[in-house]
Amino acid sequence: MPVTVHIPTPLRKLTHNQAEVELEAGTISQLVDGLEGAYAGLAEKLLDEGGEIRRYVNIFVNDEDIRFLDGKDTPLNDGDSVSIVPAIAGGN
Repeated sequence: MPVTVHIPTPLRKLTHNQAEVELEAGTISQLVDGLEGAYAGLAEKLLDEGGEIRRYVNIFVNDEDIRFLDGKDTPLNDGDSVSIVPAIAGGN
């Protein structure tokens, strides 16, 4: 059973307008590689020049922020739900 990835609206043009995609991956790093393989250009939106998750991109595994887990090495299990959430700035 694969991992379900929830794609935010700004990135859906890269996933052919799919709000959710399913991939097999054992870690977040493998998931990003798999997303790039299936949907070219997605990794550059998620990773900085050093290959790290961009500061303004939040990734959650089953509602847990990977920054408080193992970052890109956070393990994934079959059936996990991964949400990519771009940070939103604004205010008055």
